[in-house]
Amino acid sequence: MPLEKAKRIIPAKEQVYLEGPKSRGYELSFAIKVFFQFIKGFRNLHFVGPCITVFGSARFKEGSRYYENAREFGKRIADIGFTTMTGGGPGIMEAANRGAYENGGMSVGCNIKLPFEQKANNFVHKTITFDYFFIRKTLLIKYSYAFICMPGGFGTMDEFFETLTLIQTQTITQFPIILFGKEFYKDLEELMGDMVKAKTINPEDLQLVLITDSVDEAMDHIRKYITTNYKIRPRKRLWWLIEKR
Repeated sequence: MPLEKAKRIIPAKEQVYLEGPKSRGYELSFAIKVFFQFIKGFRNLHFVGPCITVFGSARFKEGSRYYENAREFGKRIADIGFTTMTGGGPGIMEAANRGAYENGGMSVGCNIKLPFEQKANNFVHKTITFDYFFIRKTLLIKYSYAFICMPGGFGTMDEFFETLTLIQTQTITQFPIILFGKEFYKDLEELMGDMVKAKTINPEDLQLVLITDSVDEAMDHIRKYITTNYKIRPRKRLWWLIEKR
């Protein structure tokens, strides 16, 4: 039986911006679109308050261990007066948003357009949808003072390592990063130890990450950092981008 060449699956909105040089008109229109998506993000997130971002898989269902852990994180984040920010989708993202939402805290999602239509979960007070991962990822990092990485896949690892790299290189402040799930991340912990042995990172770089199975330990770590380094100060309301409250 002859084999037919597989048909290329083309997303509804084909992503061609990484396929090399395009016409000057295309490049200009792309740059303008990126600019306005950033402005949309800045406008919508300007008044959400200091955030803690929770990363994690979209595939964990309600009732699973990590879903319930993430839900508890959202609740605890609300307890200390911070906004819970996630990628806005299902799974871990929904759980963290839900914990905050149900506990009277502010809950925000930064969603992404995907070929299989990742829809915003029902537990966000504010949601913004972006066309490009790099814009979304920038905003998930920009407004947060701590980062909780629950178990996840390639996307979660991308978010974890980019955030960690920004902190390691002192591009952003040395905010707390939590890897939650000792069993899940045991191989990653070993890999980071191997990096130290190979001298591709410094031994002190391992101190940038807390690996734990305890919600209490994670939140105590975050709370200690925040109370040691920050104090509450009223924000001036500058409306130069007509920001949305």
